[in-house]
Formats: sequence, structure tokens, C-alpha cells
Amino acid sequence: MKNITSVVLISSLGLGISCSSVKPIPPKPVMKNSTTMQSDSVFVNPFAKKSQLQYEAPEFDKIKDSDFKPAFDYGLKINEQEIDAIANNKATPTFQNTVLALENSGQVLKRAMIVFYNLSGSNTNPTLQKIEADYAPVFAAHNDKIYLNSSILNRMKALDTKGLDAEDLRLIEVYKERFELAGANLTDAQKVEMKKINAELATLSTTFTTKLLEARKNGAVLISNVKELDGLSADELAAAKKDATDAGHDGMYQLTLLNTTQQPLLQNLKVRATREKLFKASVVRAQKGDANDTRSTLEKIALLRMEKAHLMGKKSYAELNLLDQMAKKPENALNLLSQLGTPAVAQAKVEAADIQAIIDKQKGGFKVEPWDWNFYSEQVRKAKYDLDESEIKPYFEVNTVLEKGVFYAAKEFYGITFKERKDLPVYQSDVKAYEVFDRDGKSLAIYYLDFFTRSNKGGGAWMNNFVNQSYVNGTKPVIVNVFNFQKPAPGKPSLISFDDVTTMFHEFGHSLHGMFASQKYETISGTSVPRDFVEFPSQINEFFALEPSILKNYALQYQTKQPIPQVLIDKIKKAATFNEGYASTELVSAATLDMAWHSVTDKSQFKPALEMEKTILDQYGFTLEAVPPRYHTPYFAHIWGGGYAAGYYAYMWSDLLKSDAWDYITKHGGMTRENGDRFRKYILSVGNSKDLNEAYKDFAERNPTITPLLKDKGFIK
Repeated sequence: MKNITSVVLISSLGLGISCSSVKPIPPKPVMKNSTTMQSDSVFVNPFAKKSQLQYEAPEFDKIKDSDFKPAFDYGLKINEQEIDAIANNKATPTFQNTVLALENSGQVLKRAMIVFYNLSGSNTNPTLQKIEADYAPVFAAHNDKIYLNSSILNRMKALDTKGLDAEDLRLIEVYKERFELAGANLTDAQKVEMKKINAELATLSTTFTTKLLEARKNGAVLISNVKELDGLSADELAAAKKDATDAGHDGMYQLTLLNTTQQPLLQNLKVRATREKLFKASVVRAQKGDANDTRSTLEKIALLRMEKAHLMGKKSYAELNLLDQMAKKPENALNLLSQLGTPAVAQAKVEAADIQAIIDKQKGGFKVEPWDWNFYSEQVRKAKYDLDESEIKPYFEVNTVLEKGVFYAAKEFYGITFKERKDLPVYQSDVKAYEVFDRDGKSLAIYYLDFFTRSNKGGGAWMNNFVNQSYVNGTKPVIVNVFNFQKPAPGKPSLISFDDVTTMFHEFGHSLHGMFASQKYETISGTSVPRDFVEFPSQINEFFALEPSILKNYALQYQTKQPIPQVLIDKIKKAATFNEGYASTELVSAATLDMAWHSVTDKSQFKPALEMEKTILDQYGFTLEAVPPRYHTPYFAHIWGGGYAAGYYAYMWSDLLKSDAWDYITKHGGMTRENGDRFRKYILSVGNSKDLNEAYKDFAERNPTITPLLKDKGFIK
């Protein structure tokens, strides 16, 4: 089954993107290289000045948890002075004294927040969690001081734009849109109400994320009898035993939950009772009626978001939140979900029948349940395609996949190369760092990787920037990819599934989007794009995982170093659309849950979380019990704790673009440098410097259609 494990979290200022799990990123203040910063020298703190490392990479060897609070306090104070100076400037508004001044404000706060929110997602602890909870309403209020400031918006409206270039004009447009969507045109009384709502939402979002992390941790399944784990490999057993020991349960085995509904180990566990126990632990993790139950928190979030939309004169939060997206309107997003959902459910029913046939043949005597799906679908896969996951996994060692697969594909298509940097400090011992070189040999970026799961790391996989590209600021990209692969036992190789391989290519696609950024201004640079566009570069990068010349280069048996035989490649390709009905139904049903929760127009339409979810799934035809949503409402981190409220459909929208673009590439020569340069020029390097519907047409010479996507999924021939 092909997993799409990312969901991208984009802050209002493009602070970073986060996939799939989702660390909380509150509303961000405008924060760039300050031209008015006062007396930084008297503030002794790692964030007081630019890092002295290459490209201002974070000085993790100097940063302590105790540095964040004073950096936040000082940065907020200075940034408020800068904002007040812009708003109260008596001089005639100009691009320099208004827009550029805004763009260049808040240096200390920016540096501290970027590092803090990366660490709070990937390497958190009680100290960071406490700071996060304390400052969520503070940052929300600060964001309001900026974007509810009608004086600054009025100055922008009064600008004389003669002589400005296209990026200058685009920057003005983006800022004006942000001010207007934040509520800068509201009355004073309405602004007071908006500030109250934003502060409460920030607190609730952080509360949700903290509860969910604990719920996921506490939801881990402990097993005392190893016989109940029949089917797991020796390495998986060793990892489970170590996880239990680390959690204080010597002599037991711990099955740690990942962020999604389905758990990877379910496809291997032979004991049905263990599968059921693990699946149910995943589903009920955040609905136990204890301190980590998220339901009341998310219900308050949904209601407040609707009230916020009403304050802005919109019917629903979805209507408000899609105004600056490619889809523009909720009905456009729902139309795409319907076009995918109907054939996906139909195909999932066919797949369910195939699984039931296997169960009946084995005289199982039960109807397929969600905890059975992955276990028996693997058997269907073997029967139909003679493909055994355990047979191909030895060809996917994580470091080899990275360097001979992900990096090699980037070299072939874009001409870039990589060199490991062991001299750069990292925030955790497993993290690796690389320097990236462009096609002309010039240094392009710094790139970090954090491969393995930890109990203090958010689930899923994501990409973020530590430093964003900007010609005005003279900065180059410093990027991190975070994953949650199972760490192998000491001395063992880290072998990953082909789904995990796809995830690596996917997340690196986000990193390429950041590395190839080529804008004057950070606010419109790189991945600072609408949610329904930002997944496109990552999803198209997945195609390289099965590109013949790439696959042969990285799929090497970890012991013999022999390349994967053609017979296995053929099996993988033939099985490429296997279980796609299930996979698409998982995703589309989750996206529909999100859109429906945020399309509520009246308080009376809300119901308790689980009842609301059932009503939505029934209404939209997702009634196949064996195929649950990828995320149930209580642990849907993307929409309650992250930046994807009314935005999870973006994966499917980007999927549409991805398939259409690959169709263009394959019809114009495939994996050539010419195509790579074209994709870089028209897609990866434009950032948000122009309308992205137009950018896509520049690349593909047409508007996208859904036909290539339906073909890729095997829904039509």
C-alpha cells in the first residue's frame, strides 16, 4: 500500500512546512532581518545575533532550553517597537518605509521561533512543552497586533507602485491579502473579539497537540508473551523489547503507536487478537475520557473557527480559509474529493471481497475487520503479484536509499550533488547533515536528516526550513527532513519498506522546493505557497522511486550489495496500484471529515465528536467499516493541532497536479535534464512570486485534468 505520510503545515509567513504529524505552529509574527534592531549586543543569548555557521545554520551546540524564553521576550519587545514605528510613521507611505520595513522586522524573534518549533516537533521535553503552552496565546496576540493593524494596511493601500518590479508588487499583494484575511478591516469592537478568539484558538491548539502526544505515548501496547507477536522479524522484536525497556517495562515488548489509524506492524502480526488489540489502541488513543482525551478540545476549536469566519462575514471557516488557495472555494475542493472518493470506495469494495475470499479459503470464520486488512491484503498481494514485502525489504537500507536513490535522482534530473558534513552541530545524535551543491558546483544549501522515531518526536514525516532563502537578506536555504522510521537494534541495518522509500522521496521533494527557492523576499520564497500547491513538488518526486535507472542504483541487497533483480522490479511495478482503493478511501474520507467539520455554518449543526464523524462519513458514502479514515477526528493532528484546517484536501489537489505534470514529462522525454530544468524553472523556483495556477500553465502548457490521476491510481484504464 502506498502511504502518503505527509501533510504540510505552512505558517502564515512560510516559517516552515510540516508533513504528516504535526507539530504545533502558532500564528507567526512578521520576522525578517531587522534594519532597526537596537542594542542586540547587550542581549546575551544564542539568538541575539546571526549564527556564525555556514548559511546561518543553527548553533545547536550553544542553544539550551533556557535560551528560548528570554529570546522570545526580547524579540517580542523589539518587534513591537518596529511594528509601531511602521504604523505611526508620518512620512508618505513608500515601499521601503512600509512593506520592506515590515518584511525586515523581527530578527531575534524569527531565529528563536524557527528553532523552537522545529525542536518542539522533533525533540520535545516538558520544558519545551511548558514554554509552548505559555507562549501560544502570546504569539497569537502578537500576530494580531500586526495583522489587525489597519494603519499599516491603509499605508499599503496608499502606496505609489510606479517603478516597482513584479516581485515587489507580489509582496504587496500577499501582505494586503494577509491583513484583510486576518481582519484588519474589522471595526474596533470586532477586532477585540477576533483577538479573543485567536488567543483561545492558539491555547486550544497547543493543548490538543500536547494531549495527543501523551495519548500516543500512553496508547502503546505492552505484550508480555512473545508468542502473541508471531510474525514479527527478529529486528522488530528487538526494537519492541528495547522500546519497552526504555519505557520502564523490562522483559516486555512495546508496540508504539504511529500517528495514523493503521499501524505498520498490523501487516505482519499473525495473532488476530494482537492485531485487534493494536488497532483498537490506535483508534481510541485520544478518546478514553482521561486527561489526554482530545474531544472537548477539538469541539471548542471547531466552534471558535466558525465564529471567527462569521466575524469575517463568511458562512464557514472553510469558505474563509480557501480564499487564498488554488481551490478558492470549498465546493471546488469537495468536487475533487467526490471525483476521487466514488471510484476509490468502489475499488475498495472489490479489494475487500478479495481479502474476504482469502479469509474464507483459510476457514477463518470471520468477516474482514480493519485490523485484518493489511495482514490479509499482503497475502492477496502475494497471491496476485507474488510480491512479499519481506522479500524486497532487504534491498532498501535507509542510508543507501538516501544517497544512491534520493540524492542520485536529484543529481540526474537537476544536476545537484551532496557532501556529508560531520562538522556541523546537530540537535540529536542520530541527525545527519549534508551540504548541497548546484549544477554549476556552487554551494546551494545545508540539509539535515532526522530518520528515527523517538517517544518525544511527533509522528509522521515532514520538512522545515531553519533558514529561508532571500536575495534581499542574502540567505540561502537550511532545511531539515524529519522521519519516524523504526530505529534498528544496535549493529543491525535499518531496512525500510517500499512505502517508507516513497516517503523519503516525497519529503525530499519538499526539500527541493526549498533548496531551489529564488526570490528577493522570504515571505514569497520557496515553500511559502498555498497548501494545495505545496504538496505537488513532493508528490511528483515520488515517481523517481520507481524510475528504472534510479531504482537499480539504490535498491541494493544490504549484505551482498547486489542490485534488485528485474523480476522483483516487475512485481513492484505490477503491484503499484494494488490496494489503491483502500489507500485513496483512507485519504479522501479524512479530507472529507476535515472539510465537513469546517463547513458548518451554524452552532446547532455541531454534534459530539464521534457522533459528528459518523454523520459525516455516512453522508458522503464512506460506510465501508473495514476502511476507516487515515485519521479519526480525535487524533487528526493536521487540522486541530497544525495548519491544515479545511486544507487536508490539498494532498489530493496536489496529487492532481502531480499526475498531470508527470504525464507532461513522460510525453516530453521523461527523466531528462531538460525536463528537470523546466520543472525547476516554472515550478520549484517560483515560490509564491506569481499566481500558481498561471505558473502551472507555464510549465505544462495547459490546465490540469483529473484523467492522468485516475489512470495512475488504476481507477480507469
